[in-house]
Amino acid sequence: MSITVLLNLAVFVGLLVLLAKFSKKDMKLSRKVIMGLLAGVAFGAALQLFYGTDTQTAKETLAWTNVVANGYVSLLYMVIMPLIVVSMVSAVTKIDEVTSLGKIGGSVVAVLVLTTMISSVVAIGVTEVFSLSAEGMVSGERETARLATIEGRQGRVDDLTVQSMLVSFIPRNIFLSLSGQAGAMSIISVVVFSILFGIAALKATEEHPVHKEAFHKGIDVLQTIVMRLVKIVMSLTPYGVMALMIRVVAGSDPQDILNLGKFIVASYIAIAIMFMVHGLLLSLTGYNPRKFFKSVFPVLTFAFTSRSSAACIPLNVDAQTRKLGVPKSIANMAATFGATIGQNGCAGIYPTMLALMVAPTVGVEVDFTFLATLVGIVTISSFGVAGIGGGATFAAMIVLPAMGLPIEIVALLISIEPLIDMARTALNVNGAMTAGVITSRFIKVEETDATEQPAE
Repeated sequence: MSITVLLNLAVFVGLLVLLAKFSKKDMKLSRKVIMGLLAGVAFGAALQLFYGTDTQTAKETLAWTNVVANGYVSLLYMVIMPLIVVSMVSAVTKIDEVTSLGKIGGSVVAVLVLTTMISSVVAIGVTEVFSLSAEGMVSGERETARLATIEGRQGRVDDLTVQSMLVSFIPRNIFLSLSGQAGAMSIISVVVFSILFGIAALKATEEHPVHKEAFHKGIDVLQTIVMRLVKIVMSLTPYGVMALMIRVVAGSDPQDILNLGKFIVASYIAIAIMFMVHGLLLSLTGYNPRKFFKSVFPVLTFAFTSRSSAACIPLNVDAQTRKLGVPKSIANMAATFGATIGQNGCAGIYPTMLALMVAPTVGVEVDFTFLATLVGIVTISSFGVAGIGGGATFAAMIVLPAMGLPIEIVALLISIEPLIDMARTALNVNGAMTAGVITSRFIKVEETDATEQPAE
């Protein structure tokens, strides 16, 4: 390890210490997260300025800062499955009517699908305003390698059907799902198992009342322990955000950003419009959008830096239940379904924009029929993305062939993919929390010990 790398790491450790020192116990998490984000941007920009992107010094420095970044993300993944199982079982057994579960799930999915459809329409408008096109995009060695990888995975997309997707929701081996070995559908599979387990527990305690009190006490103790674990991990969020932001900023190539700046700006504008749509939908249900965004800011910040909707589930559930007043049963469904179904950014905006950009280059006429078909396919395929994993890239791999379009454009955007994916992930997570709040406003769920705490 060179002296330069050691000096860089000394600065990094110093920033962590300063962040801990200035983060007072009574300070709001959102402010701590902002401090971590700004520190990460500053240090990442310094690495980019002094060393560039591909230098050995930069790579070695990031290898060590990524220990904090990847470690924090791993901690979040660690608590996802225990949180889902315990929270869902607890919520199900405390709902007065089992039929309410169907209403909750249906409402959450309906909101997610509706907002995905709207996001596709928004993407059409933004693409038209900016006159985006795939013409002139150059393919280099990196893009060629990416295309080869994508084409190798195309078979998984071609074999995907609605029937196979629905079957994949049901876990064949719950232990594989709990360990994440069941693929991208692991989370939904665990949700399905937890709901069924909760229903079974509810029926069993009705048949054997002597076990009811013991079961509820046991599940309450487990939930208390798991939530304490979640809070411990959440307390590390400012440091994780700082390390993640260093990686994003230091790893971005300014030249690539300039070359594809128009697409980046258009993508961010489309995403911003969808955030406003979420706020409008919330206001229509009587919920103050300003309070909402103020409450969920730390979650969105982590989603932006981590680029992982699944890793955000613990923070997502915590924000909904503690700050937004959403019942636990609804919060858990909204967070888990939103991480895999109806993602506004990855499954809505991105594939729509790519389809419109590439269609004219291959002689496909973009008329009303084409646009209506595109919105329909995007909406339907938002369910299929979860079945194969990979987010926006796989969403595009489903939509483009379905529209009779080539997939090469997906590889051509690899250099700016992380920069746009940050905002897309934040939008996905915000859509999940929006679905939770809207569902809780329309469906009156009675939970025996639900404590709803509105946003401050």
